[in-house]
Amino acid sequence: MEPTVTYQPRRSILDRPILIAIPILIGLFITRSPFFMSAPTLDAAGDQQPWADSPITLVTTPQFETKKTDIFTTGATHMALLHNAILRGYNSVYQQAPHVKPTDKADFIGYALTWHKFVATHHDDEEATLFPKVEAVLGDTDIWAGTHKEHEAFLGGLAEFEKYLRSVETKPAEFSGEALVKIMDAFQEPFEQHFHSEIRTIANLAAHPNAPKPGSEEEAAASATFKSWGKSTVTKAGTLDVVPFFLLNLDGTAEDAMWANWPPIPAPIKWGIVNIAGAYHSRWWKFSSCAGGRPRQLYALQ
Repeated sequence: MEPTVTYQPRRSILDRPILIAIPILIGLFITRSPFFMSAPTLDAAGDQQPWADSPITLVTTPQFETKKTDIFTTGATHMALLHNAILRGYNSVYQQAPHVKPTDKADFIGYALTWHKFVATHHDDEEATLFPKVEAVLGDTDIWAGTHKEHEAFLGGLAEFEKYLRSVETKPAEFSGEALVKIMDAFQEPFEQHFHSEIRTIANLAAHPNAPKPGSEEEAAASATFKSWGKSTVTKAGTLDVVPFFLLNLDGTAEDAMWANWPPIPAPIKWGIVNIAGAYHSRWWKFSSCAGGRPRQLYALQ
């Protein structure tokens, strides 16, 4: 008598959830990742295409302008690059707000509120962390007197910007681009003035009588202060929103591509931040001014 053959039941794909999860995750990544944003670069659109370099003019970095490499010129340069991401953000909101389609209003509100969060956290971190540390380096508590006044000049308008967006956040159909632009117009002048002036203020600290001597331990400590603050200020503001916003408003082609590799983040990590962390709010980033470090056509103006 032949032995009984026991057949194992065939396993269903339902018994292997990983086989279901992998294509789902790939599909989500393809549909949500900023890596797949398809807007053409600005070059392809022609020189007449409005972009995020107006109405507020961008800042020329001190190192590009003067070729100096002291710690304050370097610190001011890195601050200028950060400021330019914020200014491109302002301009991209301003340029696109009147042209947002009804179906895109909720996403645009999320994008604009992320810009506000970027600016607000940047301001707070300067006041709480950077400014006191630089004052300690120079032994001078008056160096930021003008900067504090400049901050106060636009904070009220910035608060109105957030207040309006919060009022329509849960009812995006009521969003009015014209109303938002009117609010932005009200604080644009002091905002632009400050974001340019602060760069000059920092660069001019190289001439301060207490500025650390080149090659000294004090200079190394001051340099470390700028570097550590620069590394942390954006990341602690928000990995899923502010960081992708920042990176997607960086133009690596500016100033003869001098800053194409700034900030100095390893390429795989930068890619992951934009395309994995950035996928969480993926629908917001279509309004960004850049992709892959290059200017791109503003989505709402296409």
